[in-house]
Parts: sequence; structure tokens; C-alpha cells
Amino acid sequence: MNVSHIPFYKTGFFSKIIADYLSEKETIRFFYHNYPNFNGFKKQIEEKQASFLNEKRQVLVRAIQNQYAAINASNKTQKNIEALLQENTFTVTTGHQLNLFTGPLYFLYKIISTINLCEELTQKFPKKNFVPVYWMATEDHDFAEINYFNFKGIKVQWNTNQKGAVGRFSTDGLALVLERFSEELGDSEHAEFLKNLFYQAYVTHSKLADATRYIANELFGAYGLVVLDSDSSELKQQFTPYVKDELLANTSFKAVSNTNDSLKENYAIQVNPREINLFYLKNNLRERIVVENQEYKVHNTAITFTKDEILEEVERFPDRFSPNVIMRPLYQEVILPNLCYIGGGGELAYWLQLKKYFNTVAVPFPILLLRNSVQIISQKQQKKLDKLHISIPQLFLKQNDLVVKKVKENTKISFDFTQQKTFLQEQFLQLKNIAKQTDVTFLGAVNAQEQKQLKGLENLEKRLIKAEKRKQKDLVERIKLLQNELLPNQSLEERQRNFSEYYLAYGDMFLKTLKNTLKPLQLEFTVVVFEN
Repeated sequence: MNVSHIPFYKTGFFSKIIADYLSEKETIRFFYHNYPNFNGFKKQIEEKQASFLNEKRQVLVRAIQNQYAAINASNKTQKNIEALLQENTFTVTTGHQLNLFTGPLYFLYKIISTINLCEELTQKFPKKNFVPVYWMATEDHDFAEINYFNFKGIKVQWNTNQKGAVGRFSTDGLALVLERFSEELGDSEHAEFLKNLFYQAYVTHSKLADATRYIANELFGAYGLVVLDSDSSELKQQFTPYVKDELLANTSFKAVSNTNDSLKENYAIQVNPREINLFYLKNNLRERIVVENQEYKVHNTAITFTKDEILEEVERFPDRFSPNVIMRPLYQEVILPNLCYIGGGGELAYWLQLKKYFNTVAVPFPILLLRNSVQIISQKQQKKLDKLHISIPQLFLKQNDLVVKKVKENTKISFDFTQQKTFLQEQFLQLKNIAKQTDVTFLGAVNAQEQKQLKGLENLEKRLIKAEKRKQKDLVERIKLLQNELLPNQSLEERQRNFSEYYLAYGDMFLKTLKNTLKPLQLEFTVVVFEN
């Protein structure tokens, strides 16, 4: 096994806002609190410890223990849950949707980043306890985003007509999905593990939240991972002051809108707040709460409340109020003794819009850490890369740029017309000077002719490259085929493939290698070459 790293920005798959955050650019400094390094964590620990009430710990532990009642938790997970009662215990949290069979590979990378960071913090701050938490997005209602996973180019999909919060979905129909998936897996030892994992999760558990918790516990329970379902009346009771404030004062809308006005001067805005950033959650329903004519209405329903009625509803049924993408981070930080949120580039981009909101409601803003990203390469693929003289940074070039680069390297013909362009520009500079001295109106015609000639050289260069590509057709096809294998759909494979492909090939060694390899505070993209 060989491990190497490159800066995130060199892959071309990370936004400007994330690149600037990682390099601590001044233009982004206002939008985060403590930076993800040990000095930042020292400050965050002191701040969170001073602000997090011990009564919240008792509610949190009670809720988690209830959720784990039917789960065979490891000793390490049980100890971590109990440790949350102690005021020197803190969490590191990642969140993810309830994707079928974990969905894309980065589900694993998020959780392993979280576990490994807790281990690093334990070494650095031995008098403190650090608990890795996976926050299940059980209240999400976008089923189309989670109802499938990709396996060797095949879309394994679950179809159901259920509506509302996905964590409450029945797992009916997933036995049929397992039948279809099993046909693709074969009957190796690793295949049998995957079939059994799917069966135990989705056939023996009746709810999607329970099935997802089971899988996360099976894969990562040995490392002490704690899985949290926030769709809990007990936990939401802690959040009711912020829900009422949102309904009455539109605090998040005002704070985030103000932040967006500043942020958009340099960066694209990830999410825009609504006037009320809450959903109403009940049975098979999760719809936005809106205000019309001084009445609170549940969008697309006949449900309405007066101001007094909706405040009473919050008190009596806190579980019926579900935060959206703007308020969910606050809910997390209110109920957890959390130090850090670990997420992907898109997630961190919207977290960076929230600091002023947190300041307004006096809740400590957590450290934001970009999760580990990984490119898996087999030994066979590495040999092909070596034979084609493709370096790791070159692998992430746009396909046409990579092909052109290698075609140029593999020919004796010069495609560089820089010298000719420079000569042409010098000639036209003389013509422009003459035009100025004779008839200045002639200058426009000279400029137009210059652009035409330069364009002609560019077109000639493109035609020569096109001809050379045809001449080197075999090389071009090999490059395309290999890059498409490694970057399916010209995207990072972690956003496309499911872990089952690699588990089928490498078994438990795949997970153990990732666990031993990923360094969350290194803040670089990881490339792992697996032996065949």
C-alpha cells in the first residue's frame, strides 16, 4: 500500500470559498470562529465547557440510551455514551443523510475523519474525553437523494410512495432490493458479509433510521462511534426557546441575510434563508411554516395557527418542529457539547454563512473541518498510470487538457505557437504606430486584423492537435479509459461509488486501511494505492 497527498485545490473539485478557508485568506476570516488546529481546539474547549449546562448532558444521554436499547453497542460506544455525562467530555460531529446502504463512499470518510480526530484530540488533551458522533439526517424529506446507491455502474434503487421525514419510513420493499443486489455480488466471503449486513439492517429493522444506525454501528461501533437520531421530543425540548424566537422574530433570516450580503462580495452563496426556517413535522408530513395575514400556516396543507396557538404547539409537541438547513446546525450545537463539525465542501460553505446567527443567539460557533477525501487506486491502475507517465496531480486535470498534454509530450512536432504570436503582435504594434500617425480611424481596422490573425494561429494549433490525436488514437483511448475508471462521470469517485465495491475486493482490510491512513488535521487530499 502506498499513500500520498496533494492540496485539495489541485484536484479542481473544491470551491474557491473552501480553498480560501483552508489557506486562511483574509476575505473569509470574518465568517468562521476558531480554525481547525490544536490551538483552535484549546480555545473551543474552554468556550464550550463554560457555556454548556450539565442538565443538557443528562437529557442527551437518556435520549441516546433509549435509541440504543435494541442495538448491540460495543463497550467503547457504551463508555462514550456514559462519558457524555461528564463536564470534561466533548463531541466531534459529522452528519449525513440516510442514504441506502450508506450511499456514496464519502459517508465512510466523514465518519472515519470524525473518529480519527477524536483520537488525535485525546492524545493532545489527555484530561478531556472526545466522542465521535454521527448525526443521522432522519428529518430530511428529499427521498430522491437517498433511495439508491451505485454498484459497478449499476443503480441499485428502492422505490416507495412514502412521504415525510425519511427516518420514519418503513423498510418495506427492501428485501426485494437485496435480491437484486445479491445477484450482482456473487458468493464470495466478502459478498456474503455485504448480503448479511444489508439483510440485518433493512429486513430485520422496520424503520429506515434504525436500519441506518445498525449499519453505522456494525462498521464503526468498535471505534466508539455514537449514532444520534435528533428526531426526538426529549432533545427538541432543549431547542424550544430557539424555535419560538424563530417564529416570533425571524432571527436566522435577518442574521444570515446580513451575512450573505457580505459574503457574496467574494463568494457564491450556498443557501438562502426563508423568513421562517422551520418545517412542521407530523406523520407523513414535513412542510414549511409560513406567515400569511398574521397567521402561521403549514404550506400545502389546511393547517393554521394563531401566534398563541403555535407557541402552545411548540410547548406541547416540540417534536413537530423540524429545523431546515439554516437552523439544523444550531439545533446540533444546542443539544451537544460539540467542538467541531466535519463535513464536505458544500456543507462547510453553508456553515460559513451562519456565524453571525450563532453570535446573535449566544451559542458558540463550532470549528469547521473539511472531511478527508480519498482517491482509491489499485496496483494495476497505478502501473497503467506509470506507463502513461500520468502523475497524481495530472490525473485530476480536465480530460481534454490531460489528453492534449500527453499527446504533446508524445510527439516530436511543436504545437507551441507562442513565438509566432509574439512576432505577429510586434508587427501589428508597428502598424498601430503608423495608424496613429496617419489616420487614427484606421486603428480599429488594424486591431480587428490582429485579432483575426491571432485567432487563425489558435485554430491552426487546434487542428494540428486534433490531427495528432487521431494519429495517437491508441494513447488517447487508454488515457480516457483509465481516467474514466478512476473518476467516474468526470467526478470524484467518492461521490459516485458505494463502499461495497471496495469491500468486495479487499474485505475488512479496506476499512482498516482507511482508518489507519486518514489524518483529518492534515488538510490535504489523500490518494491510496491498494495492493491487488
